[in-house]
Amino acid sequence: MKLSQVLLKSSSHKGHPIFPSRSVRSLSRTFLLQPNAPKDQMVLFKVSLKDTTPFGDQKPGTSGLRKKVKVFVQPNYLHNFVQATFNALTAEKVKGATLVVSGDGRYFSKDAIQIIVKMSAANGVRRVWVGQNGLLSTPAVSAVIRERVGVDGSKATGAFILTASHNPGGPHEDFGIKYNMENGGPAPEGITNRIYENTKTIKEYLIAEDLPNVDISSIGVTSFTGPEGQFDVEVFDSANDYVKLMKSIFDFDSIKKLLSSPKFTFCYDALHGVAGAYAKRIFVEELGAQESSLLNCVPKEDFGGGHPDPNLTYAKELVARMGLGKTDSSGEPPEFGAAADGDADRNMILGKRFFVTPSDSVAIIAANAVEAIPYFSAGLKGVARSMPTSAALDVVAKHLNLKFFEVPTGWKFFGNLMDAGLCSVCGEESFGTGSDHIREKDGIWAVLAWLSILAHKNKDKLGGDKLVTVEDIVTQHWATYGRHYYTRYDYENVDAGAAKELMAYLVKLQSSLSEVNQIVKGVRSDVSNVVHADEFEYKDPVDGSVSSHQGIRYLFEDGSRLIFRLSGTGSEGATIRLYIEQYEKDPSKTGRSSQDALAPLVEVALKLSKMEEFTGRSAPTVIT
Repeated sequence: MKLSQVLLKSSSHKGHPIFPSRSVRSLSRTFLLQPNAPKDQMVLFKVSLKDTTPFGDQKPGTSGLRKKVKVFVQPNYLHNFVQATFNALTAEKVKGATLVVSGDGRYFSKDAIQIIVKMSAANGVRRVWVGQNGLLSTPAVSAVIRERVGVDGSKATGAFILTASHNPGGPHEDFGIKYNMENGGPAPEGITNRIYENTKTIKEYLIAEDLPNVDISSIGVTSFTGPEGQFDVEVFDSANDYVKLMKSIFDFDSIKKLLSSPKFTFCYDALHGVAGAYAKRIFVEELGAQESSLLNCVPKEDFGGGHPDPNLTYAKELVARMGLGKTDSSGEPPEFGAAADGDADRNMILGKRFFVTPSDSVAIIAANAVEAIPYFSAGLKGVARSMPTSAALDVVAKHLNLKFFEVPTGWKFFGNLMDAGLCSVCGEESFGTGSDHIREKDGIWAVLAWLSILAHKNKDKLGGDKLVTVEDIVTQHWATYGRHYYTRYDYENVDAGAAKELMAYLVKLQSSLSEVNQIVKGVRSDVSNVVHADEFEYKDPVDGSVSSHQGIRYLFEDGSRLIFRLSGTGSEGATIRLYIEQYEKDPSKTGRSSQDALAPLVEVALKLSKMEEFTGRSAPTVIT
């Protein structure tokens, strides 16, 4: 590729100083553009071809590339990955294209945005859209790609999202980058594999290093003119497009009536993640909630020193306020509480002194969506869950005669179904819930879905003595569909060899169900028989691709399940995830504690797998 030294005119609402030029190699010709422009509008910058060498650790996972900040700040580390991504895309997705570049605001994001803008200019991108202050939630990026139209009629063809999701942020913590496609969803494996192959052989990257840094704190367009023509950077309001989309999905007036009732109290915790950029706008300004109902809603580069993971362990302040802490909270807890993770795609739903499991949450949303949410008033196209997620959604699908899909872990599998018009609502056990309005999971959407269900159930009760509560909705759901008692045991940092031996043993055991049931009955005679056992394999009904070895399943006659999955077999060892699910149809038994209901199956799982024998662990690292 030949490169040019370029003299560019920058016209900006903000006015940039002139940057000095530097020498570069491979200069083939010089462009002097608009030489009669006033000198204070002239910016000399060069498109440079820079030598680099590969890094061996840039294989993106299902959620992009995540590493410690100290890894990303190495010279050329980010540059290599970005160029490898540009090189993996077809020409029309780069040359003359519109890209979104934003993220959850974690440490190093602002520097990364400037680097990506300069590399975009050098690679022939026509315009870059940046959320104000570099902030866009992952679901908002998906919405912007799908919905936003620029003043010149432009549409985005993709995005670099800067996030490490629910992982901590700060100089010594995590950073991440992933590429999303024109449908608003994560890049498929074909693209991520190409990116990885490119990172292993990359020798050079393109950058317009003397392009002035763009002020991403002020809304406006900065325009440059270069060898490929005009290049714009537009900084826009982070919330507008997303709020507009939410208002087209939900009945905001109905939710507003609920929130204005003196009987209904509400609390939302953004854990100092990017959800804070939307919380005040949606919950306070649009829906009329009190500002005091927002917790930790100022986005911070280090998430306030916390772990932005919306679960009972890390959302401590919300958990205490909702009356679920180890000590009694002062005062009466709110009726409804919710939390988000760093990039606002995950959610946790709580009632007063009551936790809603993610598996139950998606099932309850699906069961009530048509009545409570205008977007779904014409009916659901279908529903889907990740394989380890409890089968609560399956029962709803069967009752409502809906198409149902069980997919491997990874949102891209849901995206394929949605693009084909086969799925409306989906979810996973790791606090992710969403619908076909975008192609990412969406934490605020899930909160608005729950508020819509509460508003619908209470529409004739706002003047009465007592409202229908979160707990009422869940217990009524169990009475109708049965309850899926559910827990997850994580054994972290297990010796990788031992973990593989355990999984191989479980696969071999599946060849004889009579032997399996002999072991089961020898441990607990009150546990149902295993009727099916396999290694989960998924054939995508849309593109025909096959995903194998996605987890080991033992399915019981009464609808209960044991799932074993291996996660990560690097130098630090492996994580074994054990999912234990007991199905209970008897309404008189759906009010038991999870620990009591699951105890027999837990005992069977540990003995059947010889967990302690293989791993040397007498207890899991984490129980969810």
